[in-house]
Amino acid sequence: MTRALPGKATTAVWGGETGHEPYERATQVPVVHSVSFGYRDIETWHAVALGRAAGHIYSRNTNPTVRSFEEKIRDLEGAEAATSFSSGMAAISATFFALLRPGERVVSIKDSYGGTHKLFTEFLPPFGIEVALCETDDYAQLERQIARGCKLLYLETPTNPTVRIVDIARLAQAAHAGAALVVVDNTFATPINQNPLQLGADLVLHSATKYLGGHADALGGAACGSAALVQKLFHFREINGAALAAGDAYSLVRGMKTLALRVERQNHNALTVARWLQTHPLVEQVNYPGLETHAHHEVARRQMHGFGGVLSFSVRGGLDAISAFLPQLRYAHRAANLGCVETVVGPPLVTSHVECTAEERAAAGIPEGLVRYSTGIEDVADLLADLKQALGVLA
Repeated sequence: MTRALPGKATTAVWGGETGHEPYERATQVPVVHSVSFGYRDIETWHAVALGRAAGHIYSRNTNPTVRSFEEKIRDLEGAEAATSFSSGMAAISATFFALLRPGERVVSIKDSYGGTHKLFTEFLPPFGIEVALCETDDYAQLERQIARGCKLLYLETPTNPTVRIVDIARLAQAAHAGAALVVVDNTFATPINQNPLQLGADLVLHSATKYLGGHADALGGAACGSAALVQKLFHFREINGAALAAGDAYSLVRGMKTLALRVERQNHNALTVARWLQTHPLVEQVNYPGLETHAHHEVARRQMHGFGGVLSFSVRGGLDAISAFLPQLRYAHRAANLGCVETVVGPPLVTSHVECTAEERAAAGIPEGLVRYSTGIEDVADLLADLKQALGVLA
């Protein structure tokens, strides 16, 4: 039996790790901490500096360890090229400032990640960039705003923390009809569960800090797409300076080897937890696209291979109630992170949307009593028992 391309699990292990100069027969990608790379003659040095020959000059630009991370995420997303950043927000910021100019227009959704929302409302307008934020599931409104003309359509799906789903293919078609670029934040889904480039996106972004690394010990970001688009982001980043450190790149590469295994387990755990929470008398609402009751379940089934490891839910009693039960959880970090091997929980007012006001969260459809629950790879029976005893304090 032959396969034209390796599967995701194989790519997660081997992507970016072959075809390069061996390091004393090491089987693992080494951490190259060197800031600079030396050359005996100016001709070779100059050729490498101009990109006409393979090699590295300065680690703010390129680095051997970082290159392996970039090639691995490139292969997982099925992209022509990829570049890296010091964080997910650095990748998002670079996308906007490298691709947009004063007088141009962005169309996006209201309930994107809080940092992204701040870029839309606080940082882009002073540069003369117009931003139109639409209701996430109002396709008529989104398509009207796109038809008015825009340079860039920015989508996030599943959204953080409401876990809504956006139809990438439908909106990409509308955007391309008007010659707009389509950018998708794929952090929640991961390339295991969703590949936006195959659905019509031009550029895919990741906070590698989350699922890609998977162990909450390395910051990083990535952008994948065509060579021409990625080159624009790379050039902005090499001058702007938000470079991924070699040590973090190594941790991300190591973490990504188990990405397929981890995400498969987290998909299972999240769906099991979501279904259990639906039956609990103190839980008012559960948001998870794998549930048949989710408003966007059919879209998720069509464009995703798995529904992800993050869910959110509301508890009767709002913020006071979650303030009482969250400290009772034994198998969960109460922290501003997600996508790692341990379960992580927290309300958006101290995690995803801490930068936003209560009014801004309300406008984005985020109640103050919402809990974001990122399932880890623990035994799901233990997670259910933990939730049961913690919610028991509210009874």
